[in-house]
Amino acid sequence: MNSLWCEVQEVLPRTREGMQFGFSETVNDSVIYLLQQARELLYEGSEDVCLAVSEMILDFSWERLNSDTWKNVAKEWRQVYSYGCLFKAVCLCRKEGALEEAMRTCDMGLLMGAAILDNVILRLGNILQNRLTCRKRIAEDGADGCSRKKTKHDPLPVPLLSSSESLIPHLHCPSLEHFKENYLIPQQPVVLSGITGHWPCMKKWSLAYIREVAGCRTVPVELGSRYTDDEWSQTLMTVNDFIDKYIEDQQSGVGYLAQHQLFDQIPELKQDICIPDYCCLGEGDEEDITINAWFGPAGTISPLHQDPQQNFLAQAVGRKYIRLYSPGEAENVYPHETHILHNTSQVDVENPNLEKFPKFAEATYKECILTPGQVLFIPVKYWHYVRALDISFSVSFWWS
Repeated sequence: MNSLWCEVQEVLPRTREGMQFGFSETVNDSVIYLLQQARELLYEGSEDVCLAVSEMILDFSWERLNSDTWKNVAKEWRQVYSYGCLFKAVCLCRKEGALEEAMRTCDMGLLMGAAILDNVILRLGNILQNRLTCRKRIAEDGADGCSRKKTKHDPLPVPLLSSSESLIPHLHCPSLEHFKENYLIPQQPVVLSGITGHWPCMKKWSLAYIREVAGCRTVPVELGSRYTDDEWSQTLMTVNDFIDKYIEDQQSGVGYLAQHQLFDQIPELKQDICIPDYCCLGEGDEEDITINAWFGPAGTISPLHQDPQQNFLAQAVGRKYIRLYSPGEAENVYPHETHILHNTSQVDVENPNLEKFPKFAEATYKECILTPGQVLFIPVKYWHYVRALDISFSVSFWWS
């Protein structure tokens, strides 16, 4: 514990004067007082009382985070929440057997808060992750893995690709100029190969590896085979629990880990991927590129929908069946009429109700089965439907 505390102190300001809050009138005076009190208690070494005050800060800020739609939540209240998580996590580091809770607290700060003190929560989380016994969990799973009873599932059918006319063209490592002239400017989809072979994820990523580097981390998980289903929901759980329930045993339905924060939350995974060179053809800078993780079991479906940016979908593990419709087919794919789902089709692509949606039969499309090492270019506003055929880990890069 003493060596851990030395590591924790290294990421904190050396003195209480180095932890200045500087909030505007957006944050109540009473909350500012609690933050100042928690800071004093922390540097005095009164962790038990500081822990109680940090819980009060979290309660106040959590109420604010949930008082309006997320885009309308003031960044300062997210920072208050981060300070509450920081104080709580640091206090828990001094308690025996509380490292898992400290790790969960850091993850909540990373997921719901905003960066403070040069991203101190990320640095603290890295310290805690290195301390936690993720490797021991893997060894224990391996030891009893042979005796643990697995749920058996019939393999999902692999779609028969309709015809050569419907196939998305494949291209091996084209030049930037060739890609720009033939696919980016005319907005034509293409499957690229030969551009991810040097990515470490292509050799490293497996369930065991993901357990090792991320198993103890708390992440948001989508429950349900597709987000348009009535039973679809979201929850928080550790990556280990997600793999146990929804990847290996699938005892409680289909789950999907899909989020843009995963690679910032777990830098080890981000180091295993690279931004495709073709993104440099866009208008923005590298920091404007949104990187998303998509990890889940076979059978997970992304309903037919469109996105407002160009997309490179890189397949690292498993296979996915993908079908694309051009923006000109919008009338034939029957978008939802509600504003929240206006970019999503009402049609079940592989089992369409043609009595209800007769024009869908007239819609033309391109399709492919994306395999590890391949990258699909999905032009902006192209409608795309995705079904995982195996346990799958994909990475998408959204760029303009």
